[in-house]
Amino acid sequence: MGEPEAHGPGGTAPDSAEPQPTPLLRPAEGIPDLSVTVGEIEAAAELLGRGRGPFAVDAERASGFRYSNRAYLIQIRRAGAGTVLIDPVSHGADPLEALRPVAEVLDEDEWILHSADQDLPCLAEVGLQPPALYDTELAGRLAGFERVNLATMVERLLGSGLAKGHGAADWSKRPLPEEWLNYAALDVELLIELRGAIADVLAQQGKTGWAAEEFDYLRQVGSRDPSAAARPDRWRRTSGIHRVRDQRGLAAVRELWLTRDRIAQRRDIAPRRILPDSAIIEAALTDPKTIEDLTALPVFGGRNQRRSAATWLGALEAARQTKNPPADAEPPNGPPPPARWSRRKPEAAARLEAARAALSEVSERVNVPTENLVSPDLVRRLCWDWEGAPDPFEAVETFLRAGQARPWQRELVDPVLARALQPPDDDAGG
Repeated sequence: MGEPEAHGPGGTAPDSAEPQPTPLLRPAEGIPDLSVTVGEIEAAAELLGRGRGPFAVDAERASGFRYSNRAYLIQIRRAGAGTVLIDPVSHGADPLEALRPVAEVLDEDEWILHSADQDLPCLAEVGLQPPALYDTELAGRLAGFERVNLATMVERLLGSGLAKGHGAADWSKRPLPEEWLNYAALDVELLIELRGAIADVLAQQGKTGWAAEEFDYLRQVGSRDPSAAARPDRWRRTSGIHRVRDQRGLAAVRELWLTRDRIAQRRDIAPRRILPDSAIIEAALTDPKTIEDLTALPVFGGRNQRRSAATWLGALEAARQTKNPPADAEPPNGPPPPARWSRRKPEAAARLEAARAALSEVSERVNVPTENLVSPDLVRRLCWDWEGAPDPFEAVETFLRAGQARPWQRELVDPVLARALQPPDDDAGG
């Protein structure tokens, strides 16, 4: 519901039979050769340089398999040049130097990505940063589309069906199978056309300016490494930690988690492939003091874990000896969970309820999800910390601007939030 009516390639007329998408099983020009060596990467850059217009860009990582968030394959397509596939890790040279020719060409025009925030950090790591950006997934959200994954948007707006199946694969594997390369090439095959189609929808809805502000903001912040802003107590995100109810057990979770993280980082393996969260929690609850006791626990009895048993036992001993046990609760970083507000600060709970209701009305009116209208965290902080102001509108504007809300967002939500923050009596009197 709420999606704009689309005709032609974007949708069908009422009462007509649902058209079947045209399957797109292979790239139009075939699967490109993989550019691996420095010379092959230079040749790929020269080919892209002879093309014209914006670049469709994508990257494949090995999330869930590797500790790092690095790119293991980069796909680029440009009109007049076709698609190139670049291996950014196997060239035997400094990645920044090896990919410099590509970076220079990519600086010529706009990049088109789908879910750009996922790929910009790993691309920046190898020296690739966009001079201008268009995110087709974010554009779909601004257009009010309920489903914005690439395959759904391509089917809806272009009438084509994309092959699926390898997005969660271990892209650090070498050699890369041909069917994976086929899948990767298809990810950029229609991005340029998709950009044109969704841009038309946004233009019809009067949201072109909104999208431009969002894309520029994303371009500025999206290349930052998300780990740089990671919480200091990331170990508290261990699945099942709610079962651990004392400081000794929390210290054990912390030491096991930190030990696992150091090993995972050194070996570039996803932490949960080193030791699952469930094993950390089990060891924290039972507190084994000998290798025999430890290896009697689930998971720790396996061959791989037996080889590391002394390491895990050392972490548990360090937890028992620590003179700085963790607090029972995570140090506050902003307001508490809203479920607790009604008891601790009922006036803030009332403000949040009013703010959410007001934002929901705006969301319905402009057909944009509330989380894209303004950051939910900003709204929570505003409602929790609000102490009144002589000019509520100006106070809200100042707060949201400091929180990096974009001008189009502030124009829509400043007035409704300012009204929602007023006590009921004041609001009624106004």
